[in-house]
Amino acid sequence: MEQTWRWYGPDDPVRLSDIRQAGATGIVTSLQDIPIGDVWSLEALQERKRMIEWDDSLSPPRNRGLSWSVVESIPVHEDIKLGLPGRERYIENYKQSIRNVGAIGVKTVCYNFMPVLDWTRTDLEFEFEDGSLALRFDVDAFAAFDLFMLKRPGAASEYSEERQQAAWEYYEKMTQEQKENLQHNIIAGLPGGQEGYSLAQFQERLNAYRNVDDAALRSNLAYFLQQIVPVALESDVKLAIHPDDPPYPLFGLPRIVSTEDNLRQILSVYDTVYNGFTLCTGSYGVRADNDLVHMVEKYGSKLNFAHLRSTQREPDGSFFEAAHLQGNVDMFRVMRAILKEEKLRIALGRRDPHIPMRADHGHTILDDLDKKTNPGYSAIGLLRGMAELRGLELGIERSGAA
Repeated sequence: MEQTWRWYGPDDPVRLSDIRQAGATGIVTSLQDIPIGDVWSLEALQERKRMIEWDDSLSPPRNRGLSWSVVESIPVHEDIKLGLPGRERYIENYKQSIRNVGAIGVKTVCYNFMPVLDWTRTDLEFEFEDGSLALRFDVDAFAAFDLFMLKRPGAASEYSEERQQAAWEYYEKMTQEQKENLQHNIIAGLPGGQEGYSLAQFQERLNAYRNVDDAALRSNLAYFLQQIVPVALESDVKLAIHPDDPPYPLFGLPRIVSTEDNLRQILSVYDTVYNGFTLCTGSYGVRADNDLVHMVEKYGSKLNFAHLRSTQREPDGSFFEAAHLQGNVDMFRVMRAILKEEKLRIALGRRDPHIPMRADHGHTILDDLDKKTNPGYSAIGLLRGMAELRGLELGIERSGAA
């Protein structure tokens, strides 16, 4: 597998030199400064590619030994998700961005189709007994925000009486600072997002989806793919849709990339490897009904990118980011299935046998506890995860298990 690393651009506390020292060779990044819906110009892409691959602070410039492997992501404008008349302009812009990405030699674009928010967590500093920190989604905290802070109309009908009572008890114990942190974590605090909202603005965004159910959102995604995939094929850029995170409904919004059946429907819209998926083992793994190994075995030919992380489910539906080889994900069997898919690709003579993967959502540990880091993306935590995954891959390969 191609070992890659998520880099949040020039302002990321993790430097490109750090990533190279960690042993990764591929960079996963995006142009986060470009407004959602605008075209990613060829010039901007070339500048970022140059920044990744060459250290121009030296004379003469030195090659870093890194390449831009995956775009994560070109955000999909809300008008496209909502199916509004304005979507045609944004789809045309998306097409041109895909063409420009292909022109600089980047072969994979990871994207998502989650309404309003990207990945959602309630706690960005969940502390373990050893003092390390992780990301966590607490269902009571989330319900407390939804019911008593956002006060979303109709929200109570979506929660059981027991959950409402637990949420109220949670809310009653919160300090003002804790309430502010919770709001920030849910609607403004995650890396990779371009938009943050006030409570009123957030509710307004939710209101736009009042008449958009799963079927409507699925139809809008199909329309998007029918327009985009031919351009991706022509540009030799493989698309890789990321699952919903968490993979179940939030705020009454539709969710259409949460299960294996969801994935099957998406891949059938346009039957080509250019309409593929990202296997995020942590996202899909939050649901016990998702068989990750089976998903690789059945849809592996369209597996274009892998986020390897593990989540630990809790009885009430909460979950937290476990260590990469712990939690509910059987990383050995998942890794073995991916390596088997790579060998199959080699046997078939495919030009893309090596699937890019990255360790995802590491714990904050050691010296990074005293530094400013992006939640889930501190250098040392991801280095630990990458080292564990690298060792697992080598062990499977050397033992002949794949």
